[in-house]
Amino acid sequence: MKTPRSRVKGMLRQIFLRSKERSETLKRDNYTCQRCFRKQTMAKGKVFKVHVHHKKGIKIWDEVIDLIYKDLLCDPKDMETLCPSCHKMEK
Repeated sequence: MKTPRSRVKGMLRQIFLRSKERSETLKRDNYTCQRCFRKQTMAKGKVFKVHVHHKKGIKIWDEVIDLIYKDLLCDPKDMETLCPSCHKMEK
């Protein structure tokens, strides 16, 4: 049974949410929407969060997920268990 595509995409999203690039974008823009200029707030009763948007969009989700299945989440018959020393020799 394969890891569901939705889970792979969700994990990639989590990587992005914790990325340095996303953090730098938020800091650069002072946590403020660049269209309406509303600022993020976490004040009780007034919570408002801003998002980081990819201006060019992400058009290759399917290709990225396919690559992950092909090379990382491949069939178990194409993998083996190694100790750290033996694994290091394979790199």
